[in-house]
Amino acid sequence: MAVLEGLKPEKVFSVFEEICNIPHGSYDVERISNYLVDFAKEHSLRYIQDEDFNVIIFKDASEGYEDKDPVILQGHMDMVCEKEAGVDIDFSKDPLDIYIDGDFIKARGTTLGGDDGIAIAYALAILADDSLKHPALEVVITVNEEVGLLGADSIDLSELKGHTLINMDSEDEGIFLTSCAGGTGFIMNIPVSRVERSGMRCNLKVDGLLGGHSGGEIHKERANAIIVIGRVLKAIASEVPVALETLSGGLKDNAIPRETNASFVVPADAVDALKETVEKVKAELKNEYRVSDPDINVTLTTEGEETCTAVDQTSLEKILFFLRNIPNGLQNMSMDIEGLVETSLNAGIMNLTEDNFMVMDSVRSSVTSRKYELVDRLSYLTEFLGGEAHMEGDYPAWEYSEKSELREKIAGVYEYMYGKKPVFEAIHAGLECGILSPKIKNMDAVSMGPDMYDIHTPSERLSISSTARCYNFIVELLASM
Repeated sequence: MAVLEGLKPEKVFSVFEEICNIPHGSYDVERISNYLVDFAKEHSLRYIQDEDFNVIIFKDASEGYEDKDPVILQGHMDMVCEKEAGVDIDFSKDPLDIYIDGDFIKARGTTLGGDDGIAIAYALAILADDSLKHPALEVVITVNEEVGLLGADSIDLSELKGHTLINMDSEDEGIFLTSCAGGTGFIMNIPVSRVERSGMRCNLKVDGLLGGHSGGEIHKERANAIIVIGRVLKAIASEVPVALETLSGGLKDNAIPRETNASFVVPADAVDALKETVEKVKAELKNEYRVSDPDINVTLTTEGEETCTAVDQTSLEKILFFLRNIPNGLQNMSMDIEGLVETSLNAGIMNLTEDNFMVMDSVRSSVTSRKYELVDRLSYLTEFLGGEAHMEGDYPAWEYSEKSELREKIAGVYEYMYGKKPVFEAIHAGLECGILSPKIKNMDAVSMGPDMYDIHTPSERLSISSTARCYNFIVELLASM
């Protein structure tokens, strides 16, 4: 028996469960793309699948809607794959272990992929239902959105006829997004050298952080495990000689990292001072983050004396200087829209290899010059330390349009269905609309979706009742076009 069997609308939830059984992390999208193609073939629908595995599915207008302009339904097929420590899952092979908890669908110990599996579920449910009233539909499902909106950048939309686009990649029912920040991934590499060092092996772990989406939750000023471990290591190095061997943390540049790890050796007679320093910093962190990250924890363990290949002193100083001086988190609030984050950055991935120290950031801003100003600061810091840096997946902001027939239509349908006005907002997180806009002449777009919480974390959950209401709204909206 399917876990979501009996939930309504049945087709929406049955498709969503099928998606949860197909591995579809970023860069691992061929199987989910083929699933979409198989669906199109099964329902005798015209489709396009490009070499990057982006998919477009076309459906003719229902009776009486033949003269209406086509409507584009849009989302992405990849998910952020995050898991709790100790969870045994191979995201490239294993299905998600989903379950129902009250009004929510969750995945045990992992992200759920409601972002943006729900867009696929909505789109396929609509395409499969020949009883619905709608204009011609053009369903655009892109790849690798979570790693820089790469599919939206590469996809060819020249065969589309519509200019009205409903993006289904938002997480707040009743809040319709009308613009978003631009952004870029930014990778910084600093070369390191290694030498043999002996001493007491120590393992340092920072965990217990809440993490979250680096666009949607950056304003909550949650602790970043990469920045935190840099602070702890600097405090340690100021008190005792440290020979750093390993340093790693974070999985996605657009997810606030929840855990980092380091290993190093110190002189045996420095262990007491080491433990005292760690406890002091730990107490400071627990106080500072008592509201945003109440379970933040720093754990130090020792294993015995040994010899390791550690980074040399100059390399250590470069790493610590970088981690203590890299800008991170919220940088500017919008002067135009009250309460909107304008500019931020998030150190999302860190890795120390044999000869290189790497950090990857997600940089966002609704002001293009401020995005590139942050990029310049990061470049200058990296190059000052003898490293190199480059952008990856640079994407533009989605600018607000003063006039929108789609917004007017949404307002009318929403008030008719719910007796209240919808909310139209801008968002700091990146959406594909900004990249798609130049590809779709006179694009009139809005982004929407059901209530989802803690996306990009293992606490992610999707509201069942909100999913149903939003689907019914989209169906009614299409019928009103």
